[in-house]
Amino acid sequence: MNDLVIIGAGPAGLTAAIYALRAGVEVTICESEMYGGQASIIDKLENYPGFESISGIDFSTKIYQQVEKLGAKFIFSKVIKVCLTEKKKVLYLSNGEILESKAVIIANGLKRRVLGCPGEQEYTGRGVSYCATCDGAFFKSKNIVVVGGGNTVVQDALYLSNICNNIKIIVRKDKLRAENFLINILNKKSNIEIIFNTNIIEIIGENNIVNKIRIKTNVNNNITEKILDIDGIFIAVGYEPNCEMFRNQISMTEAGYFVSDESCETNIPGVFVAGDCRTKPLRQIATAIADGAIAGNKSADFICYS
Repeated sequence: MNDLVIIGAGPAGLTAAIYALRAGVEVTICESEMYGGQASIIDKLENYPGFESISGIDFSTKIYQQVEKLGAKFIFSKVIKVCLTEKKKVLYLSNGEILESKAVIIANGLKRRVLGCPGEQEYTGRGVSYCATCDGAFFKSKNIVVVGGGNTVVQDALYLSNICNNIKIIVRKDKLRAENFLINILNKKSNIEIIFNTNIIEIIGENNIVNKIRIKTNVNNNITEKILDIDGIFIAVGYEPNCEMFRNQISMTEAGYFVSDESCETNIPGVFVAGDCRTKPLRQIATAIADGAIAGNKSADFICYS
């Protein structure tokens, strides 16, 4: 029987582990991909206190190493089924393991949204990418498109501007929703063009690789369509909850976020949530780490006093 199982090794989950471990709780962390979660693929993290600029992977590695030194057990496998409503929590992993635990913290973050247009799935990995820092080097001196409207699309475009020849940002609305600080930097880049009021309606390829996109622009109900020649497309249209597996057990909003306040408690005793997966007004690394601290502390109290 485990004391505490944490689902997710992003900033929230890792911070929860630190606080629980320091309280004397044995911690097992389940992560299906890379430690650090979405933070690990950030090129430059510049809005976290104490670091003027640090890469996402370096930031994530520092926390991971800290948690490892404190004695956490890591299992890099996906949780595929849970039974959380009883006193003994049971988790089933994709590697065949079954974990029993006194308490659980869910910190599994969000998953990237897709465009859903024809050609997207077909050409994923063949010119369609969802990670600029992961795949940008493959498009050196190429002409590419980045799709989205918030901070992520601007950050991706800025990163790619040092690698690619020409970048077009496709924005569905009539303005960017990014921070002014980022937009000001973007406006100084000579190889970036922004196309507003536009949707991508088809991704087209030849010889099993992307080479064109079909776009539709709507300005004051004046609709036009055209085809752009490109070498690749990076999709940064936001995230959505990754929580459907828990819907029949934990209270969730219609949009799929866990219902929880600043206590990080759920409707099930012994089950806590932390980070981007819960209802909250701001989803940032700083708020994820705050959640992790609270959830780690609360879970330790639950284990000690229940």
